Amino acid sequence: MATNQLQSDTNTFESTIGGFTVRGKAHSLSAWFVLSLRLMMGFAFLYAGLDKLLGGEFSAYGFLANAVPANGGPFVDQFLWMAGNPTMMAVVDVAVPFGQIAIGLGLLVGAFVRLAAFFGALMMAMFYVANWDIAHGFINGDFAYMLVFLAVAAFGAGRILGLDTYIENYEVDGEPLIEKYPVLEYVLG
Repeated sequence: MATNQLQSDTNTFESTIGGFTVRGKAHSLSAWFVLSLRLMMGFAFLYAGLDKLLGGEFSAYGFLANAVPANGGPFVDQFLWMAGNPTMMAVVDVAVPFGQIAIGLGLLVGAFVRLAAFFGALMMAMFYVANWDIAHGFINGDFAYMLVFLAVAAFGAGRILGLDTYIENYEVDGEPLIEKYPVLEYVLG
């Protein structure tokens, strides 16, 4: 069965940071797992955002003013400042549900996946320091989801049954979009 065999020159990846190189070979089923991670996080974020938007009047105030201080995280003062600032609360109360919806939709359809995953990871990092439950160690669900978002971005999950492949190859003046505007590599894929 082809899915159980690794070919010598396919499915390889390598990265060097600070003079240290890591190499790996992915199993041929890896693309399905990366796709599954993208779709899972897309559904979870779309559902969370729609639940906040359609489930009544969402406000982050109660969480920021009460739960964050109870958790005793490193940024309690900053989160309390946010809770006490009406302008900031107005921004947060819109940014969280609409951000979750945008991230979820981007991941589900595979469009602008790296951008969506970046903002998903950023949101999870904020949740991580706000929730700050390290009773069982520094790794919790928020931290794990942050890493899933980063993996989705790193593996270019938008190119796996996603619209990013089509967007990248869309021709402008006879040249693929990604070649004409290489900076798009940071938001597509």
